[in-house]
Amino acid sequence: MARRAGSADLPLHGGRVPPWLGQRMARLGAVVAEAIILEYGRAEFLRRLAHPFWFQCFGAVMGMDWHSSGITTSVLGALKRGLAPRAGELGLHVCGGRGRHSRRTPDELAAVGERTGLDGAALARASRLVAKVDGAAVQDGFDLYLHGFVVADDGLWVVVQQGMDGDAGLARRYHWLGEGLASFVEAPHAAIDGRSRGTIVNLTDRRAMAARRAQIDLLAATGPDGIVRELAARDGRPRPPPAAPTLPHLVLPARHDARPEDVMLRRLHGALAAAAEQGPRDFAELLLVPGVGPRTVLALAQVAELVHGAPCRFADPARFSLAHGGKDRHPYPVPTLVLDRTIAVMKAAVDRARLGQDERLQAIRRLDRQARALERTATGPTLAEFVAGERAGSAGLGGRSVFGWERPPVSRPAAPAPSAGTPSPCPDSPAPHRSRPPPGCRRAPGG
Repeated sequence: MARRAGSADLPLHGGRVPPWLGQRMARLGAVVAEAIILEYGRAEFLRRLAHPFWFQCFGAVMGMDWHSSGITTSVLGALKRGLAPRAGELGLHVCGGRGRHSRRTPDELAAVGERTGLDGAALARASRLVAKVDGAAVQDGFDLYLHGFVVADDGLWVVVQQGMDGDAGLARRYHWLGEGLASFVEAPHAAIDGRSRGTIVNLTDRRAMAARRAQIDLLAATGPDGIVRELAARDGRPRPPPAAPTLPHLVLPARHDARPEDVMLRRLHGALAAAAEQGPRDFAELLLVPGVGPRTVLALAQVAELVHGAPCRFADPARFSLAHGGKDRHPYPVPTLVLDRTIAVMKAAVDRARLGQDERLQAIRRLDRQARALERTATGPTLAEFVAGERAGSAGLGGRSVFGWERPPVSRPAAPAPSAGTPSPCPDSPAPHRSRPPPGCRRAPGG
């Protein structure tokens, strides 16, 4: 049965995704989607898209602003571009988008129906109904401007759409899951993302059944003029207080910087420990791409968590931004070399798995398990220390943001030669100006 899964506040951000990041997002999004499909099936990937916490983490690991409403547009756009060449093979089709693209959704669904044998007219009707419910039956002050419809060849579908409240500077994301959907007008949402901001009209709530029936009866008995008279008669009467929310809320702040309260550090430390020790030793199959070392394995550990993690693991999207940074330079510029290596390793693993050779894909699964096991005991840098280390080495890792390429730090006098026992830099440590490896490249006590 379709369910409402949670809610979140997303600050509105303008601007566009730069082409250098958009192309990488499309490649990473497609390969993560394919890995999930290979491991768990198409239905599970659609369920992930219907999970608001996972969806936000998905965008954060791609290099988008971890807290922004722009994740919705960019993730759907990346999937549409990345999956289109493989749509026939994967049996997955992404339709719609933002603005004028959203209005083309029914036509795109009709075309999908012609290619696959699905009932395109029924899919188009579902698309229109979903938009009407969130735009009219749920009146919460957010005007819809984005509508994405993802459908599989077996008819399963998910809708992600978003509305904005320009005056408040907020966005609200709505998730629908077609699996088991019994009604478009009674509790149909998989999730509605947005903080409670007072009394709203939600005629899709199960408790509103009497109100829906009363509207039909009133319209049939009195016509539009009678409804106007009834509203006038009720004017000034006290309204019942809104029901207390019973679902978890993902509240994302307007500030750009990621702070310690935004990140579950023990999980970050587990990934760091797995990357520093278990990666180079136990995951040789992951390291065949030139230049891959613990820094890339750290990013792979967080991508692996996206593929294999349980829903409870996605409560802190800021942590996933620590894999590949953010285009706005928060928490640090996107390390394009690391992002490219992550994509290359994942693509090689998925390509071999399609041929029946899944040892690399299984290595990524083991990396996720190892990180989770180590987080119980591993220690490591504070968030500020980790971010400072990434910023210091950003130029050597191809650091880039909407502000341009990162420049190397100003040259300083050479540091004294390390004494015996001083750890050497990690394989993909970015620059020789550091006399110590980046955070996480040493064994964590107890790890």
